Amino acid sequence: MLKRLELVGFKSFARKTTLDFTHPVTSIVGPNGSGKSNVVESFRFVLGEQSMKSMRGKAGSDLIFKGSKHIPKQQRASVAITFDNSKKIFKLSGDNKDDINLDFDEITLSREVYADGGNKYKINGSEVRLKDVVEVLASVHIGSSGHHIISQGQADRVLSANAKERREMIEDALGLKVYQYRLRDSERKLEKTEANIKEVKSLRKEIAPHLRFLKKQVEKIEQAKELREGLAKKYESFLAKEKHYIAEHGSQLKNSLSALDQEIQILEKKKRALVEQEGETELDKYKEKISVLDEELRSVQKARQELSHKLGRTEGMIEFQERAAKREQKTEESISISKKDLSSFANELLVFVDAVLAKKDILAATPLMERIRSHVASFVSKYDNREDDIPATTDELDDLYKMKESLSKEMGVFSEKESELKGKIEDLERVMSEARDERSQEEKKKFDIEMKRRDLLSKKQMIELSLGEVNSLQIRFDEELKEGSVLVGHEIKSFDAKVLSPEEKQESFNRGDQEKIRKEIERIKIKLEESGVLGGVSEVMKEYEETTDRDAFLLKELEDLEMSMEQVTQLIHDLKDRLDNEFKGGVEKINKQFKEFFSLMFGGGNAFLSLVVQKPRRKKDADGEYAEEDEGERIQHGVEINVSLPKKKVKDLHMLSGGERSLTSIALLFAMSQVKPPPFMVLDETDAALDEANSRRYGDMIENLAKYSQLVVVTHNRETMSRADVLYGVTLGVDESSKVLSIKFTDAEQYAK
Repeated sequence: MLKRLELVGFKSFARKTTLDFTHPVTSIVGPNGSGKSNVVESFRFVLGEQSMKSMRGKAGSDLIFKGSKHIPKQQRASVAITFDNSKKIFKLSGDNKDDINLDFDEITLSREVYADGGNKYKINGSEVRLKDVVEVLASVHIGSSGHHIISQGQADRVLSANAKERREMIEDALGLKVYQYRLRDSERKLEKTEANIKEVKSLRKEIAPHLRFLKKQVEKIEQAKELREGLAKKYESFLAKEKHYIAEHGSQLKNSLSALDQEIQILEKKKRALVEQEGETELDKYKEKISVLDEELRSVQKARQELSHKLGRTEGMIEFQERAAKREQKTEESISISKKDLSSFANELLVFVDAVLAKKDILAATPLMERIRSHVASFVSKYDNREDDIPATTDELDDLYKMKESLSKEMGVFSEKESELKGKIEDLERVMSEARDERSQEEKKKFDIEMKRRDLLSKKQMIELSLGEVNSLQIRFDEELKEGSVLVGHEIKSFDAKVLSPEEKQESFNRGDQEKIRKEIERIKIKLEESGVLGGVSEVMKEYEETTDRDAFLLKELEDLEMSMEQVTQLIHDLKDRLDNEFKGGVEKINKQFKEFFSLMFGGGNAFLSLVVQKPRRKKDADGEYAEEDEGERIQHGVEINVSLPKKKVKDLHMLSGGERSLTSIALLFAMSQVKPPPFMVLDETDAALDEANSRRYGDMIENLAKYSQLVVVTHNRETMSRADVLYGVTLGVDESSKVLSIKFTDAEQYAK
């Protein structure tokens, strides 16, 4: 199936070099240092070898042609290998199988390396991953262990490897490496799934408290929703009735107020008319006349009182004189008092009495003053025993009588004047009383009007208070409408437009029921406020839905991950079982071939592979204790090589000679390749340690192997060369780069003839 190999800038191959493989056995020869081993390393390189050491380099740049005097330094190196895929045996089962098309008659794998160490892999010109290249090669039993590429000095590797490494080499030869890749992928997927499960659980645990909080909030929102629905029903009836009451009652009050204003205006007009009609009445004139007469009467009375005082003094003096004359006649031993002293006492006392009589209430005090005067006169008369008193003469007494008479007449004139004035005043008062009666009727009318006006004003005040209450209700209504729109939504504005039935209109005037509904509304609003759900409801619900969806998604993802984990676990178990079963079956097949090749190489003897059980080393945990064993990892099978040389008792591999070890390793490698033959095998001077007899046997095995795999043999052995169909000679040109010359043995025979 191997068709050709192309090298460009790889190590010593500066120029493009193509090797065609059209025959079962192709031999590559050349002197040491010519670059023939570079051809072998190009096979390793293009098939995905990652060890620079196995390709005699330290870095990727070491694989690029370094330049010479004639050829400049290259910036990249590339190798392409082409296989015949006419039977469509190349397959890809990885996650990239749908993106890589292998339905071609030829499959070309190429690898490029750059000066910075970067690598690029391609399949039929399409860039792919190294993993894809490995899987494609594994499908035709070409693995990374290199069992199909055996270099000089490395044939012994299968013997010197430990049991575990030998198992890996055999698995690779049996084409079981793809199961190892799948197993590792499944284990990585299992680890990733476990990490994802842990992360999902952590995320669910992280959002659980918030989800519980949101759930409580949503429950509150649901309760608040019920409260809002109840509030809306209350509002629907309350607001419509309240609007009707405010409109109707306010209208009634305004109409009543307007009617009262009209009545008050009418009364005020009547009152102003009465006041204007009164003007200056006769009653005021009578009052003025009576006032003048009263003033005149007071003057007459004052004058009469003064005359009365004088008359009293005169009568006192007369009485005093008369008593003095009588006492003089009765006794000679009478007490006399000087006239001067008596007059002085009397005058002083009378002056005092006059002063008392001059008071405002003189008429009421006059009788009292007269008794005082009489008493004083009696006192004087009784105790008048002074010797120097001189009795009055008859002429003086006559003068006193005349004065008394004159005063009496004058008193009569003033008394008549007083009576006349009193009569006039009484007449005027009678007339004024009649006028007052007439005026009192008018005053009564004014009073009645005023009382009615005040009553109407009182009613007006009550109506204005009621209107103030209606205005307050309107303000409360507007506030309730605004607050309600926040609590139950804008649809509340349609509630007040509801058409009421006659019964509902009548109910709106039952303020007790309305206030009861208002209190119920307030209680609901308080509950809404206590619930704490007054705003941001949509945000909470949205966040709850998003969080719930997130939790449901995580739960579904967790279930999927757990199911995937179960599937991956089962897949790992199945892969391990399949790998173990196929490995054991493959070892049996290898043993059959190994025994035949070993007997052929040594002319007898026996060799076989045996499985050994190995327990993996347990790792210590964080506490320093060994972790428990996993049932799936408890048993592993390694591979041991058992040999028995003919005519010798040597059974230990370490006791074999170099040639014996080389023949044993070649027999085993050839046996491994016979179970599941690879498309080609590269043998790099594996016959260097063989003598002539063994070289013939080696050549026989090559011819036998060529029936199953193409062989590329790098050799110096003539026996081996004789078994080849095509011979490539590698030489180092004058430009210090490797060149390839080819010849077919059939053509060589013609040339020889």
